[in-house]
Amino acid sequence: MLTIKNLSKTYAKNAVKAVDDLSLELKGGEIFGFLGPNGAGKTTTIKILTGILPFDAGSVSVCGRDIKKDAIGAKLNIGYVPDDHVLYDKLSGREYVDFMADIYGVDLATRSTRAAKMLEIFQLTDAFDSPIKSYSHGMKQKIAIIGALIHNPKLWVLDEPMTGLDPQSAFQLKELMRRHCEAGNTVFFSTHILDVAEKICDRVGIIVKGKLVIVGSVADIMRASKDASLEQVFLSVAEEKTM
Repeated sequence: MLTIKNLSKTYAKNAVKAVDDLSLELKGGEIFGFLGPNGAGKTTTIKILTGILPFDAGSVSVCGRDIKKDAIGAKLNIGYVPDDHVLYDKLSGREYVDFMADIYGVDLATRSTRAAKMLEIFQLTDAFDSPIKSYSHGMKQKIAIIGALIHNPKLWVLDEPMTGLDPQSAFQLKELMRRHCEAGNTVFFSTHILDVAEKICDRVGIIVKGKLVIVGSVADIMRASKDASLEQVFLSVAEEKTM
């Protein structure tokens, strides 16, 4: 589903690599949690694999499509929810979702059915025809999620998706993530909420200073760390690698 090989990225005027020789492979049906302290390289990695940022070395492929050689083919298989609500706020929620559906070639009947289900899940039906600029932070997050899922992507990528969501909506999002994977798709998401990652992820990876230092199932990681919690493992690794 997603293959990253020896990925490296350096920003101009910065000698330290933002992403340093990162390799990772995700299969269908997997929820993968991408963890790390602020500035570790999480968002940079996400923007690279979604085709937003260029990179210096390595390769990224989505469903067998190389992000450099076949960017459109790769992106057609991706649904992306950024951490900063890049939305057209003069559009209504309906117009935004229709815009996203048009980009991905989703027919009217299919988009209507999918949107209706997700609007009900997130209790957003009554606001669907209101302008996005009138939405709260949490409502913007919800409409971004609906727009990212309207084409039923093989790879769903989310950057800090729980931010701004109330407990009920956060629960519904986690259910959507699990159902998406049960259908054979993959979810890749970054988060600082470690107990969420511990509960719902099939595997997690911890990145520190651009290097992916731990990858594995939560159970295996905790077993290797003598049954320490994921939070304890994270704090230990982050402290050790940043000293």
